[in-house]
Amino acid sequence: MIDEDGYFGERVAARYDESSQEMADPAVVRPAVDTLVELADGGKALELGIGTGRIALPLSRRGVHVDGIEASPAMVNRLRSQPDGAGIGVTIGDFAAATVSGGFTLAYLVRNTITNLTAQAEQVQCFRNVAAHLVPGGCFVVENYVPELRRLPPGETVHVFAATPGHLGFEEYDVGSQLAYSHHYWDIDGRLRTFSSPHRYVWPAELDLMARLAGMALRERWSGWRREPFSGDSRGHVSVWQKP
Repeated sequence: MIDEDGYFGERVAARYDESSQEMADPAVVRPAVDTLVELADGGKALELGIGTGRIALPLSRRGVHVDGIEASPAMVNRLRSQPDGAGIGVTIGDFAAATVSGGFTLAYLVRNTITNLTAQAEQVQCFRNVAAHLVPGGCFVVENYVPELRRLPPGETVHVFAATPGHLGFEEYDVGSQLAYSHHYWDIDGRLRTFSSPHRYVWPAELDLMARLAGMALRERWSGWRREPFSGDSRGHVSVWQKP
C-alpha cells in the first residue's frame, strides 16, 4: 500500500483537485452518487481511499452518513478545508487493514483505487476487511478499469489512456509482476506537472474470487455508473458484491 508520505503527500494533495477536474464534473459524479445512495439503502457508507472527498461530500449532502479511510493526511487536510468536510469522520491508515467502528450497509472504492494495493495479498485482505465492516446484506462496490493488455500491439508495453491538450497519461505494463506503472503529465497554468505511481492491475474475475474468499458474492456488474451492460468490450466496470 502507498504510504502516507509517499505518492499522495503534500505536493500531490495541493494540486490534486486542480489536476483532476474532469473527475469532478457533475456529469461524472452525479450518476455515481445516485447509485451509491440507492445501495446505501438508508444506512452508513464507508469510503476506502476517501481522498479529498470528491464522492464522499456530495454523498453526505444527499443524507448518507459517510466515514472514510485514507492513508494520506495531506489529502484529508484538503477534505477538511472544503465545505462540510469537517463533518466526515476519517481514519488515517491502510484501507486494506484499518478499521472503523460501527456496521455499514455500503463500502466502496472508486476510480481504480483498488490498484493502489500493489500485491495480491493486500487486495485479498482489503475484501476481507470490507466484509468485516459490512452488516448482513451490505454491499461492496468497486469502480475499476479493465486492463488494456488486449489493446497492446505484440511486443509493446505502453498504453496511452489520456491525451488532451492539458493532460497526457499512459501506463507501462509489467506482465510478469502484474503491475502497471502510471505516468501523468499536466499543463497547469503553463507549468508542467508530473506524477507517477505503481498499480496492481486486476481482472474482474479475479476480484470475484477475492470477494468469494471474503464470503461475498457478485450481485451486479455494469460498464459504468449509468448501469450500462458489461460486456467483453467494456473498458471499465462497476461491480457490486453482497454479504449474505
